[in-house]
Amino acid sequence: MNKEIAVVLMSGGMDSALCAGIAQRDGYKMAALHLNYKQRTESRELKAFSDLSEHFNAKDKLVVNVEHLFLIGGSSLTDKNITVEKAGLSRKEIPQSYVPFRNANILSIAVSWAEVLGAKAIYIGATQADSSGYPDCRKEFFDAFQEAINKGTKPETEIKIMAPLINMTKKDIVLLGKKLKIPFKLTWSCYQEEEIACGECDSCALRLRGFQQAGIEDPIPYKIKPNYLD
Repeated sequence: MNKEIAVVLMSGGMDSALCAGIAQRDGYKMAALHLNYKQRTESRELKAFSDLSEHFNAKDKLVVNVEHLFLIGGSSLTDKNITVEKAGLSRKEIPQSYVPFRNANILSIAVSWAEVLGAKAIYIGATQADSSGYPDCRKEFFDAFQEAINKGTKPETEIKIMAPLINMTKKDIVLLGKKLKIPFKLTWSCYQEEEIACGECDSCALRLRGFQQAGIEDPIPYKIKPNYLD
């Protein structure tokens, strides 16, 4: 029996790696999608995507180069004139690393590809419970985008957005990743370094805190590894 296809959005980070593992556990054939948008760590993220795609034996792979997010700017990930902030895990405002409406751009490409492939699902590793507070990582956003898919695709098209991590903390992600044998050593999360993770940006801090809360050693190298449990 042929398995149904799911497009899995894979940045190369730990959340998308777990999301890929969940899609595989759910019985889907994986079509892995990655975007290059001239972000600071583009080449390292692409390597992580390639390594993870091979690990999960992705049926199809698609890497899309989208320069417009870089040209629009407005984020420390795409504009080197904007400093990557040090971690602010109690920060209430949206951080400078937010790439304006990025998930809508990624999902639009994913829907186009999914419709051509006949895929039944799109898996995205977004989480709203333990994240940087990006507005396009909220459940309400994905519910609204699901409505757009339903209204903007062919009548016979059935594509469901799956966000299985949406209410999980990073600790939850680490523990479930261990259970599913997710190769976190192949992933990359740092916002500004490509050789050794900085350990100080929001993404590094959230990741490290998750591993520290889980009592598990993070397998990737860091320049410094602060204690984020305090």
